[in-house]
Amino acid sequence: MTDGKQIRPRWLGTAQDPDGGSAPEPCPDIDPIAFASETGFVPDDKQAAVLRAMADPEIKQGILNCTRQWGKSTTAAAGAVHRLVTRPGSLVVVASPSKKQSAELVRTCVQMLAKREIGTVRDGVHPVSAVLPNGSRIVGLPGNEATSRGLASVSLLLIDEASRVPDAIYHAVRPMVVIAQGDIWLMSTPWGAQGFFYEAWEHGGPDWARFSVMATECPRIPAEWLEKERQQMTSGVFRREFMAEFTQDDLSAFDAEVVEEAMDEHAAPMEIDWAEFRRQMMIHQGSLPDIRPGKCSS
Repeated sequence: MTDGKQIRPRWLGTAQDPDGGSAPEPCPDIDPIAFASETGFVPDDKQAAVLRAMADPEIKQGILNCTRQWGKSTTAAAGAVHRLVTRPGSLVVVASPSKKQSAELVRTCVQMLAKREIGTVRDGVHPVSAVLPNGSRIVGLPGNEATSRGLASVSLLLIDEASRVPDAIYHAVRPMVVIAQGDIWLMSTPWGAQGFFYEAWEHGGPDWARFSVMATECPRIPAEWLEKERQQMTSGVFRREFMAEFTQDDLSAFDAEVVEEAMDEHAAPMEIDWAEFRRQMMIHQGSLPDIRPGKCSS
């Protein structure tokens, strides 16, 4: 990426014809797995399945719910690069909790393009951006709802670390795909049974293609290392971080299902033993010993 270099909005020709010329023809049928390998990324079976889905014109919305350290951002970058190269003039937008995280994914895309000897420049408008010689462009947004607006005709919208992205940002960027009838992909490790990522996964219906990956399914995560991590954290945290489960905070007084049912006007009233509730809260706060069998400390 050439820092500070601005370009005018025009068709730039293909990578093989940097001086311009006739607009290159779209070539979306290029196999995304072979394409990814040419960028230096050799996907495993599950990553390959995601890449095929991202390239499938019939799949408009996808969710990747996966373990830490699986390579979701790299997989998303490979899918974005395939879109940028095979569909000239396309716009890919990356949203995440912060500008830094968006920039990291864009940087990975630029590195993959360099492996194919495709140079990029900034678009002269967005600090985190890259424009290809075929007119395609990728833009990374800051983690701010007010400044995440203004783009349209988006071919591919990627929301990285989606479980940590505020709902307000999600609702601000979703309309960007409507004109181009673009695709939306959410990628994240879970973060509780809350927010748009959870809602799309659990209640989004058949319009979403879903992919779940546990750490035990990742060939790059050693079983011995995973077992040591299990011993360093609570069951809830481990299942959330490595088993792709939408677990509750260990100190939550109520499960998400209970809260959801409480919002249902047709649900039967919930009976609460307030004395027991106060006792449990005091135990969590350490102001009362837990005297249940097997819980006493010597």
